[in-house]
Amino acid sequence: MKLTALLSALLLAASVYAAGTETRADDQSKRIRESATVLHEILSAGDRSIPRDLLQRAHCVGVVPSLKRVGFIVGAKYGKGVITCRVANGVGWSAPSTIRIEGGNIGLQIGAGETDLIFIVQNRKGEEDLNKDKFTIGPDAAGMAGPLGRETAAETDAMMRAEILSYSRSRGVFAGVTLDGATLRPDNDDNRALYGRDVTQREILNGDVPPPPSADRLFAELNAYAPFQKK
Repeated sequence: MKLTALLSALLLAASVYAAGTETRADDQSKRIRESATVLHEILSAGDRSIPRDLLQRAHCVGVVPSLKRVGFIVGAKYGKGVITCRVANGVGWSAPSTIRIEGGNIGLQIGAGETDLIFIVQNRKGEEDLNKDKFTIGPDAAGMAGPLGRETAAETDAMMRAEILSYSRSRGVFAGVTLDGATLRPDNDDNRALYGRDVTQREILNGDVPPPPSADRLFAELNAYAPFQKK
């Protein structure tokens, strides 16, 4: 009797764990699709969008849909999103990795709400920073607010030195924003749920992990607006 009860309890625990893992994987797939929607809406905005030449030279692109922000002038923030990097000599994109962004502030702001965040990693140094357990924009990686327009009007020294250019959309307004003080790190639990095994962010962003079907639209948006262009 006790053995039967123990086996039943173990089976129940296993089924609950499996259901939880499946739900978490579904959440990540939903986040990838939401990121594709944000990209489409922002990149189709013409003169009030991200310059295409920046996107065409980007090493990686990250999207954080509905990042939570609170505060008066200096605001806290927390959100989850995805990031993908170019692979195969710049042709094609890696499977998306789930990331967390926390802390810092997003420019000047008042009140609470949600913000869609997009950031572009401009060089190899910034791409390598993504493979750390955690890094902080500002002290560890140079970042600045990204410019707007169909093409980059002027490439200043500061912009060229920046590893990360960032943008946000709140209440329909899209603009470049600073992310100084924000920390960024991979969400290993969510990536495990999405890919069915323990996997490092380096493996994902290097193209060593097959992308999930939910990433198809994200890739389509990136390939439409950011085909590879050598510097």
